[in-house]
Amino acid sequence: MKQNSSNQEPWTKEILEQGIIKLDFSNLLPYCRILTAEMLISVALGQVLSLLICGIGLTSKYLSEDFHANTPVFQSFLNYILLFLVYTTTLAVRQGEENLLAILRRRWWKYMILGLIDLEANYLVVKAYQYTTLTSIQLLDCFVIPVVILLSWFFLLIRYKAVHFIGIVVCILGMGCMAGADVLVGRHQGAGENKLVGDLLVLGGATLYGISNVWEEYIIRTLSRVEFLGMIGLFGAFFSGIQLAIMEHKELLKVPWDWQIGLLYVGFSACMFGLYSFMPVVIKKTSATSVNLSLLTADLYSLFCGLFLFHYKFSGLYLLSFFTILIGLVLYSSTSTYIAQDPRVYKQFRNPSGPVVDLPTTAQVEPSVTYTSLGQETEEEPHVRVA
Repeated sequence: MKQNSSNQEPWTKEILEQGIIKLDFSNLLPYCRILTAEMLISVALGQVLSLLICGIGLTSKYLSEDFHANTPVFQSFLNYILLFLVYTTTLAVRQGEENLLAILRRRWWKYMILGLIDLEANYLVVKAYQYTTLTSIQLLDCFVIPVVILLSWFFLLIRYKAVHFIGIVVCILGMGCMAGADVLVGRHQGAGENKLVGDLLVLGGATLYGISNVWEEYIIRTLSRVEFLGMIGLFGAFFSGIQLAIMEHKELLKVPWDWQIGLLYVGFSACMFGLYSFMPVVIKKTSATSVNLSLLTADLYSLFCGLFLFHYKFSGLYLLSFFTILIGLVLYSSTSTYIAQDPRVYKQFRNPSGPVVDLPTTAQVEPSVTYTSLGQETEEEPHVRVA
């Protein structure tokens, strides 16, 4: 074999030197990068969010079941207070147009609506656990995905390719597999006392989540992450404080306070604060749709922890579900989405390091902003104002 190989070397070398066969792998390099580093980063960032949601779910479970502390509004209130202390105060000390008072003068009513939507989305889904089954909540909570897709399509003008829809379907199939495994192993399904009411609460919460996520993506791409979190902290704390005083003050008085309960509230608040602080970073790098697909694995992380903490029964379908969702995420992240038209449809596109630029209206302008599932930004964008 070695002799044959050596006999072929001059012939192969001659062919390559004469240009009969040209091997050029340079065009494959961008695809190699997409299929390795960028794609893995995109999937990994979403899994960090899922792990934070897992921590939120575990601490909430201990509070409600072991200590009978049913205080979802109070728990949200603690998170909004943390956001207020960190991000709202940051806006308060800024100068110019990014100052808190300047933002409130221009957009206070928009953030007031967004803060209310964000609060009630959390409340409706938590409240649904009292009426419907866990399986119903897991399946119906997927309704947030078509909501985000439709809102992104019409308001953010994001367009998807066939592979994106294939990835989405695969992810939802993975969720269906998990729900089926819950039924087969007889996992605790919840109260189910008034299933229709509970299902409607989940659908309502999922719809509000979708609205909040797409609005969040718009803000962090056109304004800033700190402004979004600062305004959410301000109005979220305001509305949750009112709702807490009206609806949950009696439940709060019944809580048997001790160091264990205090530690659980601290753990919940830390996970929730981390989720709110990190999610805008992931959304800006990927998209609201990609983030919501990644969050489908959160229930599986909670289940895997429950195998050791709560002695849940195991089924091989859970692993199948987990890897099915990951395959769907890889498919979705394997190619970029794109924007339908010129980015001037976004008003007040903010570039902190660049001046205000008037784009020409006579020449045909190619879209310079592309929303991608991988967050590939090739250039800094000018600050564009549309009258």
